[in-house]
Amino acid sequence: MKNILLVVTNVDTYASGRLKTGLWLSELTHIYHSAEEKGWHITIASPTGGAVPIDPESLKPLVLDKISKGYYETPSFMEELNHSKSLEAVKEETFDAIYLAGGHATMYDFPDNTVLQYLIRKQYESHKMVAAICHGVGGLLNVKLSDGTWLIKGKSMTGFNWFEETIARRKKEVPFNLEAAIIDRGANLKKALIPMTSKVVVDKNLITGQNPFSSREMAKVVVSELEKQPG
Repeated sequence: MKNILLVVTNVDTYASGRLKTGLWLSELTHIYHSAEEKGWHITIASPTGGAVPIDPESLKPLVLDKISKGYYETPSFMEELNHSKSLEAVKEETFDAIYLAGGHATMYDFPDNTVLQYLIRKQYESHKMVAAICHGVGGLLNVKLSDGTWLIKGKSMTGFNWFEETIARRKKEVPFNLEAAIIDRGANLKKALIPMTSKVVVDKNLITGQNPFSSREMAKVVVSELEKQPG
């Protein structure tokens, strides 16, 4: 049985205070659903533990797909989500995969979290899977390997790009340009031909998804890659 860690945000508002943010629900529910179907062990953790706000944009009818709606209306799942473990509490545990779910909120509490960096470095250097989707890839930006190099340097990867921020009308709200930051770290950024469509990039044990519309494909790829691993 596989053991996976799903990392989510605790932040509920942009720094400006004008708009609400949080976890983008489908970026958690699809991987959760796929792992649950397999009977795998799932741990949901966040930087501080406890309540996990959901971005209201991710609950709108056009983007709230059947799977996400189902989980949102399941009290036991919402209870689990809002009693997330803290990263500190799980940092010495062993996982087959660490998966960073997105939402603009992660841009505030993922990049500089030293416990998250420790977990990711340990996971990656153990040749185990590190996965991140959309803004969740921001949690990879400041991870250094034991030799002092950036984890993502020279890696092929994807993430929510600057043009997609324009479409999302969040360029003036976000704390930094994620696309520019990824390129600045020396990563090889890949993009879907059409913005806001699915794109998943696999570079050995690093798997990244571009945007919320990658949630379903991301879950399939993560499960497929994990099933190739022994044990």
